[in-house]
Amino acid sequence: MFIFIVAAILGAVMAVALISIKFLFSDHLAKKFYKLFALADLSIIAVIIGGWAIRSLVPSWFVTFFGNFSTIFLMAQLICGILVFCAVICRFFYRKFHKPSKFDPQRRKILAHAIIYPLASLAISIYGNRIEKNSDVENFYDVPIKNLPPELENFRIAQISDIHLGAYYSLERLESLLQRIADAKPDLLATTGDIFDDVPMNPAAIKIVDAFTDKFKFGIFYIHGNHEHFRGIKTIEKLLAETKIHVLINRSEHVTSKLYILGVDYPNGAPITSAKDHEREKIFAETRKNFVDKAMEGVPEDSIKILLAHHPEFIDDGAERNFALTLTGHTHGGQICLFGVPIFPVFKYTRGIVKRGDSIGYVHVGNGSWFPFRLGCPPEIAYFTLKSA
Repeated sequence: MFIFIVAAILGAVMAVALISIKFLFSDHLAKKFYKLFALADLSIIAVIIGGWAIRSLVPSWFVTFFGNFSTIFLMAQLICGILVFCAVICRFFYRKFHKPSKFDPQRRKILAHAIIYPLASLAISIYGNRIEKNSDVENFYDVPIKNLPPELENFRIAQISDIHLGAYYSLERLESLLQRIADAKPDLLATTGDIFDDVPMNPAAIKIVDAFTDKFKFGIFYIHGNHEHFRGIKTIEKLLAETKIHVLINRSEHVTSKLYILGVDYPNGAPITSAKDHEREKIFAETRKNFVDKAMEGVPEDSIKILLAHHPEFIDDGAERNFALTLTGHTHGGQICLFGVPIFPVFKYTRGIVKRGDSIGYVHVGNGSWFPFRLGCPPEIAYFTLKSA
């Protein structure tokens, strides 16, 4: 089902590109470009479907190369189509109100300075694939908490999420990211799922993360995302059990003073985005409640609670229990945003701070992705500093 959805999306991109061609070239050139781009796009779709069918035989270097190349090529077409559509709409209203003098009908069809559109689109696509998706930014937030013990004042938590280790995120980049965070000296590091997403690389990645646990005063805390459940969850848990990483699967740990870190698993059958049918939403909400209830066992009522969860709708569960902070991921922040606003807001909470009463939730935009492109949504390292309210 997934691969057919991808093929349908790619088909839509191809349609957008073919439509935009007629506004960029003369009829003679347009016919040639129709054939060229149709052949190229259909070839990419065929390779993706065929590669998925024999994915165990496809070398990782080819996945990386082809994935980046096809992303740049297809996103350039999509961006060009969007730019052309906006230009055509603007031209329509301009002509409607300014009544320009008559000129060659063929020129009236083609946009002025047409070459700018494909060149700008290609530049944006290369930027999103080669630069922004590889440029982690640091974001800092204060978390006001009532009755915060003095010894917890300025206690700092770093968060990373959704690394998606594999074709687009190497072990070397993981180690570099961890070193950068360790150099900032937060008190602990929280990882909120979809970290270990490549079966052959997972053992080495777990060793790398384990090697950094002593670089944080209170260690590294980890919870599963949905992708760990796709990549041999039993093996991942067995390997994690041999490390000093604090693995929180529907349980909690006392950190210091009155501070407790709670962590929950990713619910089996949870909706990838927001639940659309009422019955599934009800089941999901009940499962979340059960997971948080298990994690709450043995946690004092007057303690300061921070919840780690992969799916962002756990923010509601944290707010209902008046947790100080709930850290989540999963959404990748939408990956494509305008002025910080996701273009595809398919989640209840997609990006950034969510305030519910005295409780704060946060949706991390992720550090990697399985789709190698980001625009207006760079990967991040988020820091949260506890402050007296």
